[in-house]
Amino acid sequence: MKLILLQPYLNLRGGVERVILKVAEHYDAPIYTLEYNNKSTFPEFSKLDIRIIGKDVPLADKLPYRASQGMRYGYNFYNMKIKEDYDVLNPHISPSEWIRHKNERVLWYCHTPPREVYDLYEARMQNRSYKEKLVYAALVGTYKLIAKKITKNIESIATNSNTTCERIKKYYGLDANVINPGIDAKDFYNESDGKYFLYPSRILPSKRQDYVISAFSQFTKRSKRKKYKLIIAGTLSRDPEYQKYFEKLKAMSNMLDVSFRTNVSDAELKKLYANCSAVLFAAMNEDYGFIPLEAMASSKPIIAVNEGGPCETIANGKTGFLVNSTLEMAERMLEISDDKNAAERMGKEGMKRVELKYSWEAFFAKLDPLVKKVANGDHKNTGTSGAA
Repeated sequence: MKLILLQPYLNLRGGVERVILKVAEHYDAPIYTLEYNNKSTFPEFSKLDIRIIGKDVPLADKLPYRASQGMRYGYNFYNMKIKEDYDVLNPHISPSEWIRHKNERVLWYCHTPPREVYDLYEARMQNRSYKEKLVYAALVGTYKLIAKKITKNIESIATNSNTTCERIKKYYGLDANVINPGIDAKDFYNESDGKYFLYPSRILPSKRQDYVISAFSQFTKRSKRKKYKLIIAGTLSRDPEYQKYFEKLKAMSNMLDVSFRTNVSDAELKKLYANCSAVLFAAMNEDYGFIPLEAMASSKPIIAVNEGGPCETIANGKTGFLVNSTLEMAERMLEISDDKNAAERMGKEGMKRVELKYSWEAFFAKLDPLVKKVANGDHKNTGTSGAA
């Protein structure tokens, strides 16, 4: 089966990149991408067939950073005709699915419809200047028109969670096959309780590190004799919007025992998991979320906001807690710090849950038949009735 992956960028260590890596390894597939930095993404990519594509777009460099990126990505995937033989094209992050404009047999693994175009549009626009708002409004309108035309022709869509599946129905009016990504549970371990809480995630507004800092501040005030730390670990983009958010986080942490790790390796991250007291997670209506799975694989309790993908993966009260406010997160942090036996019990239950439900074997058991259907031309996404 000749499969080709398509992805706008490979320069981060995140859940999307992990899925792409596993799919590429499983199918021995080349990856077409516009940006690749082997120092800032998973080192295993260096062993794969990475093909850098893309042409510059006139005047794109005059636009704000993210607008310039989006225009370049969209232009190249929309106009690209794959010349080599293939059975299935497998795009991932939008707008790589625009490859369908000039090519057939596309199986889009949609990690999410682009959130700053849809559900996070208003929130992102609040932090932009008047000039930037005009630019982004024009580009988002254009994006939606093109997306509506292209997505209806895509042969099949798969996605990571029921949360994302509902977004696909809402914004595109299409069905998607929910195929939860897996995790290599055996790669994680538990060493000790190092008396710190860990939030490992890319540093950007939608991940809401500020939410966790607020919760930790409340925890600290209510547990003055307990010397716990908060460690925030994750990659930081050079995007000025994200840099500004990082400065805000540092200011919020000024009087707290908070440390930031912005360039940790896989091995260092697993060590942080292995020695934390609990893992925190506060992403805004997260699409799926590998972090709760990695916490459970490390036999650690997970305390996450009660929204999005974590609601599907966390067994509330058994493998961790789902919370509805920073105060409730602080209370659960106190509970974990007070009851070591409960924390240990949750950790063990979490490991069992990951091993039972979230393996890569289970992922490919569902993906492989779908790839074959698309390759054989007997699968067509017909959409959903009554979708918004």
